[in-house]
Amino acid sequence: MLKVVKFGGSSLCDAEHFRMAAKIIRSDESRRYVVPSAPGKRFPGDTKITDMLYEFHRMVRDHAPSEEIDAYFDKICERYYGIINDLGLDFDISHEMLYIKNSILGRSGRDYAASRGEYLSGLILAKYLGYDFIDAENVIYFTDTGAFDADRTQEVMSAELAQHERAVIPGFYGITPNETVKTFTRGGSDVTGSIVARAAQADLYENWTDVSGFKMADPRIVENPLTIGTITYRELRELSYMGATVLHEEAIFPVRYAGIPINIRNTLRPQDPGTMIVAAAQDYDSEHIITGVAGRRGFTVITLEQDMMNSEVSFGRRVLEIFEEYGISFEHLPSGIDTMSVVLETSLLEGRRERILNSLRRGLRPDSITVEDNVALIAVVGRGMVKARGTAARVFSAISSAGVNIRMIDQGSSELNIIIGVEEHDFDNSIRAIYSEFVKQQ
Repeated sequence: MLKVVKFGGSSLCDAEHFRMAAKIIRSDESRRYVVPSAPGKRFPGDTKITDMLYEFHRMVRDHAPSEEIDAYFDKICERYYGIINDLGLDFDISHEMLYIKNSILGRSGRDYAASRGEYLSGLILAKYLGYDFIDAENVIYFTDTGAFDADRTQEVMSAELAQHERAVIPGFYGITPNETVKTFTRGGSDVTGSIVARAAQADLYENWTDVSGFKMADPRIVENPLTIGTITYRELRELSYMGATVLHEEAIFPVRYAGIPINIRNTLRPQDPGTMIVAAAQDYDSEHIITGVAGRRGFTVITLEQDMMNSEVSFGRRVLEIFEEYGISFEHLPSGIDTMSVVLETSLLEGRRERILNSLRRGLRPDSITVEDNVALIAVVGRGMVKARGTAARVFSAISSAGVNIRMIDQGSSELNIIIGVEEHDFDNSIRAIYSEFVKQQ
């Protein structure tokens, strides 16, 4: 049995959390490779180390007074020195801190600055555990265009891990061909953990965070939502994309490719089983049917109407070509016989809305174009929906009973999810109504 374990920022926010993480790692001999994040918030109002590094980079870029720059970097040093001292380590990283400071002062990029949080966490955790340290920039690669180079990474990392019985590999970053540090998007340590798990041919990828698994709904909207026991990669992908934030959505792909299950666990409650994410699962909770419900605000729906649209060859292709010319990707394409709607993030229209609409009018000459802003999308996801009759009717009935008007409906052919559009001010009520319909309160 071989496990790769990743600890998030909340699990490494201070020395006490480092101790808890180390205890978890040492309690199971199969936990051989560890991926740490940068220290997160210790208390409400605190600042994550990554955000502090971003701020330090901004101060340097904007030519803040040198005494302010020095004082701010000292605060970053104090966080790490405090962790080292509290752990009782004989470990001097002052030379590392000075090198990092001088590199950022010398105009190293924003990605380099942000990546140092994970780098320093990795050094300290490796020292505390007595594990080897593998710098991510030596095993994780990006292309010239900034895309993740999966093939080269897999080859190099597999060979490197084979040389280490136990190792710590910091998350979040890698290197480009011109030897510039490049980061994944925020939450990218999840991705690193998944990459390491695939390269190590792990039996399990444990992702340790501050919650006991994946919730069926956002706990900021639904009070005490149930924890999902088992969820498939596809279900998780749908929920993550639609706003559920426990696991970085890109982290699914490397382990899904290799068929490695993911276990979401709580560092503060290691006895909890958490959520198991698997390639496929035949069983489901017949009492609930749905696996989860999630959504996002901030969408616009552009609807084109034209008589006999269904008989006009290439109409849909020409619509999408216009959006492609503007570099805009769409979310959904609900359509009727004489209508076609394009759902996209409202932010993508900023500063060019009228140009896009004029391009649609000139290129397609539709009978009418309507634009609806302030739309929220909600995804109801569940492998059990295929086997349960009347699921869609229950979703619509629940929303209707909450006094909400549905603006859009889109269901994939796989019957894995139902996506509905509602007005943004109805978003929270819709989530609560759907959850209550499928999870009867005790």
